[in-house]
Amino acid sequence: MNTTSCPVNGVGLGLRRSFMDELAALDHQPADFLEVAPENWMEMGGIFGRKFAEFTDRYAMMFHGLSLSIGSPAPLDEHFLQRLKKFIAKHNIVSYSEHLSFCSDDGHLYDLMPIPFTEDAVDYVAQRIRRVQEILEQTIVMENVSYYAAPGQQMTEVDFFNAVVKEADCDVLLDVNNVYVNSINHNYDAEQFIKAIPQQRIAYLHIAGHFNEADDLIVDTHGADIVDPVWKLLETTYQHHGVLPTLLERDFNIPSLQSLTNEIEQIRHHQSAQEHAHVITA
Repeated sequence: MNTTSCPVNGVGLGLRRSFMDELAALDHQPADFLEVAPENWMEMGGIFGRKFAEFTDRYAMMFHGLSLSIGSPAPLDEHFLQRLKKFIAKHNIVSYSEHLSFCSDDGHLYDLMPIPFTEDAVDYVAQRIRRVQEILEQTIVMENVSYYAAPGQQMTEVDFFNAVVKEADCDVLLDVNNVYVNSINHNYDAEQFIKAIPQQRIAYLHIAGHFNEADDLIVDTHGADIVDPVWKLLETTYQHHGVLPTLLERDFNIPSLQSLTNEIEQIRHHQSAQEHAHVITA
């Protein structure tokens, strides 16, 4: 299976119902692409179903899943995957990503739990990702997640992540904020992590805000503005891997659409600055 770059460019925004109407009413498109959790929309009919279809007509749309639970000990939900495949086709969704974690066993855990960083887990998870790709008939994109404990750890986080991606032959959603959060919580070098990700696998980036619980504990909330160290890490990512499509996530304490647009423009500024620097040095 050949990995390819993500079929979008520029800056994206996680679509939320709280600003759908305002975004739809604009005579311009502040974002180049949008992203939603498919689980929130697959069974949606009525007015919201029609609004969703209007957005997929206007914007390139990405799916970022919440419930695949790729690291779960329970069997893959292949019925869900068949429904998802039809939903992807119906709305011409350009990419499907998920979290390298698990969130269920016999029941739903309502959180993204860390997969043990072991060789056995690499084999197990990669096999499940390959099966998902067989069912969907497309390469999927796996995201590095934030985590707060590492039970049974035998490998570093980045070595585990890269091993899964290589064995599964999938693409990467590199979450820059998650790298920063984990680097503080687990005391590693965030820039080294970023540079260790294989560039040819990266489809796009996520960037978001977080909550500082303590000097050595950050909680990945997606509920605040992006802070300077994360902006700096985004710059490092562009410098090392080139300017990549980048999506702004905001899930809680959602501000005005104008505030979100301001952060989108900050992302554009960093992209333009790096492209300009590349032209000068080329």
